[in-house]
Amino acid sequence: MAEPINRLLVIGLGLIGGSLALAARNRGLCREVWGASRSQLTLDKALDKGVVDRCFSSLEEAARRLDAGDLALICVPTLTVPAVLEILQPLLSAEVTVSDAASAKGSVVEAVQACYGAAPPQFVPGHPIAGSERSGIDAADAGLYDNHWVILTPLPETGTDHLARVRGLWQGAGAEVAEMPVAEHDEVLAATSHLPHLLAFLLVDTLAGMREKEEIFRYAAGGFRDFTRIAASDPVMWRDIILANKNAILDVLEQFSADLDTLKQSITAENSDNLMDVFTRAREARNRFGAQLEQRISTSQQQCPMSEQQLGESETICYETSPGGVLQGEARVPGDKSISHRSIMLGSIAEGVTRVTGFLEGEDSLATLRAFRAMGVTIEGPNNGEVVIHGVGLHGLQPPPGPLYLGNSGTSMRLLAGLLAGQSFDVELRGDESLSRRPMNRVVMPLREMGAIVEAREDGLPPLRIQGGQPLKGIDYTLPMASAQVKSCVLLAGLYAAGETVTTEPAPTRDHTERMLQGFGYTVDRQGAMASLQDGGVLKGAEIDIPADISSAAFFMVGASISPGSDIILKHVGVNPTRAGVINILQMMGADIEVLSQAESGGEPVADIRVRYAPLKGIAIPESQVPLAIDEFPALFVAAACAEGNTVLTGAEELRVKESDRIQAMADGLQALGVDASPRADGIEITGGGLSGGEVDSLGDHRIAMAFAVAGLRAGGSIRIKNCNNVATSFPGFIELANSLGMKVSSMPQRG
Repeated sequence: MAEPINRLLVIGLGLIGGSLALAARNRGLCREVWGASRSQLTLDKALDKGVVDRCFSSLEEAARRLDAGDLALICVPTLTVPAVLEILQPLLSAEVTVSDAASAKGSVVEAVQACYGAAPPQFVPGHPIAGSERSGIDAADAGLYDNHWVILTPLPETGTDHLARVRGLWQGAGAEVAEMPVAEHDEVLAATSHLPHLLAFLLVDTLAGMREKEEIFRYAAGGFRDFTRIAASDPVMWRDIILANKNAILDVLEQFSADLDTLKQSITAENSDNLMDVFTRAREARNRFGAQLEQRISTSQQQCPMSEQQLGESETICYETSPGGVLQGEARVPGDKSISHRSIMLGSIAEGVTRVTGFLEGEDSLATLRAFRAMGVTIEGPNNGEVVIHGVGLHGLQPPPGPLYLGNSGTSMRLLAGLLAGQSFDVELRGDESLSRRPMNRVVMPLREMGAIVEAREDGLPPLRIQGGQPLKGIDYTLPMASAQVKSCVLLAGLYAAGETVTTEPAPTRDHTERMLQGFGYTVDRQGAMASLQDGGVLKGAEIDIPADISSAAFFMVGASISPGSDIILKHVGVNPTRAGVINILQMMGADIEVLSQAESGGEPVADIRVRYAPLKGIAIPESQVPLAIDEFPALFVAAACAEGNTVLTGAEELRVKESDRIQAMADGLQALGVDASPRADGIEITGGGLSGGEVDSLGDHRIAMAFAVAGLRAGGSIRIKNCNNVATSFPGFIELANSLGMKVSSMPQRG
């Protein structure tokens, strides 16, 4: 770990350098803050305003005084950085850390390499992403970097102590610090910062050159002012940035120009579908960015006052439960995730318009929605669960502009692999770190039998690369495991395969794909464990009402079953027989569950579910129920921990390859709470008894996190659940709904 900074020399006391110097001085981030500038007026103001402790008009004099443990930060215009480096290079010892704040890193790194011969370990390239329309030392603001990003782009040669010293400085100034490669930084900033500034400058310049420009500006509304605010930035600085990062900027500008031409053509042709597509995609992307920003700011505010060590950790959250609680009332949990995925997929390749209500606005199903937007499908919404899909037909999808990123959604990746195997274009499917560890050979192998060219990593893990234009043929496929995702993948590929495609499963799994295909008018023959379809059919747009997700309802079903005095009704829950295992198993354990107001909605059976507290007893869970409750077992394990006697699960190997190894993760967590839980290769044995408080790790698995939140109802002390960010993938608003029913759970920034 690097020693604390002794002296900080800020070279260039404009907004960026002056604000950091003021923050460092006010927050005691180093023993002494120095400033260097060619302007004596700037230096005088810096002293008067308390921005620095000492000023130097001669950079050479300041550099000679620096020694081990000191840090020199270059905050001058980008094209001036090489001249500063030429002065510093012969005067600074290798123990002095050197960093910069330039917006384009490639040109700075080239300058460093040219000056030093090779990048020295003491150099740490950096870029604070913060600013203001004001500039100069008068605009110095000690809070400028609070809740803003600083991106460091360390080189292979960069020393760990020097990197730690720079990171600590920015974190102490209130920033969230990230790292990325130099080239990636310049590409990202060209798109998200440099291009917007170019457009703002150009728009104002264009309007200023128009006739009657005074009238134009007089009636400018808030939107114009917001968009063009950045055109008040320092022209010299932005000239330097644009020239320093010209290659990356030209690349993104070329793409923007092409999109602008397409937009002009749509307006000329009065193509309302294209306009709606652009505006809807843009709104969804902007809203998503806004939600991420608000979450980051809100989480950071909860941390105040923050220590230097706490800063930068606001991205990861944990849950904490308080003992006790009784569940009372009525609620409707979010829409079924499995059906939400399929509604987007089949609606997109149907002919005509599909209207969806009850759509789950969680990250997993939104990943599917974004994927089809990227392939040219116009999708309106979601707005309060309502989505309108303008289908393009079986062969109307367009090549996406790049890889399709599917976040944490295994359903998206496995089902899309089948649907995209029959397209005419190449595509790559990527996911987050968790999804990138989930096995894909189970869909890759049958697709290859059908004639698809699908590549995965050697170990069968994502990303998946699918080569388009391959003629597919129908196959008769017996699934080696009970998996609705594999079955659905093969059937979706069968839509594009010559002849008949048949799937046979070893045990019943959820049949949402078969039901929904029939709802879209595509014939599916179903006989026991077999499902088959012929090529040549057409899907027609449909009305889809998505029921509440039984997997989400399961947490409250278990919560009411284990909490004395509880009595709840869960409304309009999907009770498809291939998903009802959680009800069956809880009833076998003695749970008091009533299925009320049974009906059918969009081809899916739905009902209200009333659950009242009842003492539970341990059972041997029939293996026939395992595929019918595969996603609900984390919650069921909590029920088992609160039951009298032993509960034994076998035949559930599939739980080992979910978002986490759910058998081991739940066993570890239950053991940490004082429960006797013995994992097995294909299941677990749990001896019911008391739950203590403690700390558990959800491993980023949304269902593990929610299961232990429910355990708090019966725990003797508080439970701290780590790594809960992914709950939003399946259950947005979980905390709010849980507390409204009587649970005692809160969300907070994670430490350690």
